[in-house]
Amino acid sequence: MKIIRKKRNIRRTMPSTGRLPDLKVHNIKETVKSVDTQFLVSIYILLAFGLLMVLSASSPIAYASSATNHDSFYYFKKQLMWACLGTVAMFITANYDYKKLKNWAFPALALSVLLLLLVLVPGIGRKINDARRWIYIGPINFQPSEVAKITTIIFFSYSLSKNYKELSNFGVFLMYIGIIGVIALIIMMEPHFSCTMLIAATACILLLVAGAKIKHFMVLGCCALPAIVLLIIKAPYRLARVVTFLDPFEDIQGSGWQIVQSLYAIGSGGIFGAGLGQSRQKYMNIPEPQNDFIFSILAEEFGLLGAILVALMFIFLIVRGIKIALNAPDLFGTLLATGIVAMIAIQAIVNIAVVTSSMPVTGMPLPFFSYGGTALAITMAEMGIVLNISRHQKDKLK
Repeated sequence: MKIIRKKRNIRRTMPSTGRLPDLKVHNIKETVKSVDTQFLVSIYILLAFGLLMVLSASSPIAYASSATNHDSFYYFKKQLMWACLGTVAMFITANYDYKKLKNWAFPALALSVLLLLLVLVPGIGRKINDARRWIYIGPINFQPSEVAKITTIIFFSYSLSKNYKELSNFGVFLMYIGIIGVIALIIMMEPHFSCTMLIAATACILLLVAGAKIKHFMVLGCCALPAIVLLIIKAPYRLARVVTFLDPFEDIQGSGWQIVQSLYAIGSGGIFGAGLGQSRQKYMNIPEPQNDFIFSILAEEFGLLGAILVALMFIFLIVRGIKIALNAPDLFGTLLATGIVAMIAIQAIVNIAVVTSSMPVTGMPLPFFSYGGTALAITMAEMGIVLNISRHQKDKLK
């Protein structure tokens, strides 16, 4: 009888085979306790501030548009819905053992490449503003290029964690550059230049962190620079952006309109800002102010202090993410966290540089702020992966 009771007790303590073994945490309270709380809090501060700015920046254009039924809250409600879905995605990825992502590295990348090809097929991919970047499934639309961002990071993190010792071989280095080139070529066919540069830059950072030689990058740079110049010259709108960057006030009514209006918004905000909802530039002066130029509306309403505060929050998130990467228990975790944090950093730096006319205009969104459901949901899922890595870190961060 004692033996039977012991066996029953053992069975009670064993996990059920019908459940996912990776989901070790089953409620929000336990999840918050086990992850890096400072990183988590910074995510939600940025998300909350981003939602607030989408509401403020989008209300005039939403009210003026018949496509939104003149609903001032149209864009905000959609962004809020995606923020909720993103929160669910973050909770799932925060509880899913990141080491299991190794099993999905190649299938996920192959699926994303397939989606990138499907978006180019008329009837499947939707063309908006001369770019074919969206796939519509009923009322839901998404950009396959957003999926390609995270799948590329997962694939490179897994592959490099296995082959990092061979990176000193220039042939192996070129193999990875070739993979980047294939993905970049497909995305450029949409075309989506900013996403191409983002994925390529993030993958190169992963190669560098994994141990690739700097001299190999120098050789690559000498070869890539002419190609980049050719891409800029070949597309008139890209060339116009470069020329406009040199002197945006030369053609205020034309190509310089957007950046000049952005500078007006930032300048009129002063130190303390005009106040929440008091922006003037969002009233049809800046096209689609809820998107790539939302930071200029933020600077106008919250001033220099508000803009600096948001920039500092991004810096805190990035620094915290780097610490999580450094404390990851394995190279895969280090590379995975590094890739995700690097992608957030590149987007934030480029976006802020663009709206302040520190670099030519690109279509780079500001994470957590710019309107876009697919981007927000996937960004939140990525944050969940970093939080999961923080649960497995070797030492508690102080």
